[in-house]
Amino acid sequence: MYFITFSEKMGSNGSEIARKVADQLGYNFFDTEAIENAAQEMGFLQDVKEIDEKVPSLFERLFSHKPEIHLDRLNSVIYELASLGNAIFLGRGSYILLRTFKCALHIRVTASLEKRIQNLLEEGFHREVAIKAIHRSDHERGSFVKFAFRVDWESPDLYDLVLNMDNLTVDLAADIVLHTARSEEIKARSLDAMKSLEMMGLARRIEAVLIEADFPSTSVSFSVLEKGKIQLTGTVSEQSKKIRAEEILMEVKGIKSIDNQIKVVLHYPGSV
Repeated sequence: MYFITFSEKMGSNGSEIARKVADQLGYNFFDTEAIENAAQEMGFLQDVKEIDEKVPSLFERLFSHKPEIHLDRLNSVIYELASLGNAIFLGRGSYILLRTFKCALHIRVTASLEKRIQNLLEEGFHREVAIKAIHRSDHERGSFVKFAFRVDWESPDLYDLVLNMDNLTVDLAADIVLHTARSEEIKARSLDAMKSLEMMGLARRIEAVLIEADFPSTSVSFSVLEKGKIQLTGTVSEQSKKIRAEEILMEVKGIKSIDNQIKVVLHYPGSV
């Protein structure tokens, strides 16, 4: 089991390369549409649409927890899909979320501005529209990655292979990726990866639920002990809050049992 992630610049033909690689390997292919379909099944479609590789407004970031909730749920969808097995991911920060897995291969597809413009012209864009669309896409995607993951999406350190499409055809680029993916060095597989992905996805769902229910991380925290089992720690001011934290988390998909170690610390009038 392993994954290949693609990060593309608009007009670089990265999506075409990713699809060809997925077809040749017989892997699941998760682009924007497939990820949104999965999000809908998980009940997170609106969250995923809200984040949509765009940075939330300054007002939202300063005065609302919604961007954090949306991002947690998008990430949980990526982890959930990855836990299904061999897959190709296109965008959505997958190349960062799956970076720690040795069984993952990360591809960056780019091209010069003029090459990208020409590709969009062939798709029916007018030149000025193509230029504006490219600049807007680069800005939005770069800003999203910096907001969501605190990294620069242009950094080559994030990728195992960078394809400059100025002098490569889609077929040749796909062959390069396939040759790399099939090499003995890359075909390392890990049984632990599946378990880790499931636990990471669960953690993201828990974070979103706690934030949405106004349980700050400074008062209530959690640990995923093993598949389906979590432990809650921290302090709350009322017994009802301790019970409520457990009740809302038992509704989270994937949680089977909770070791509730939250302590109730009563505050009396005049106490410091």
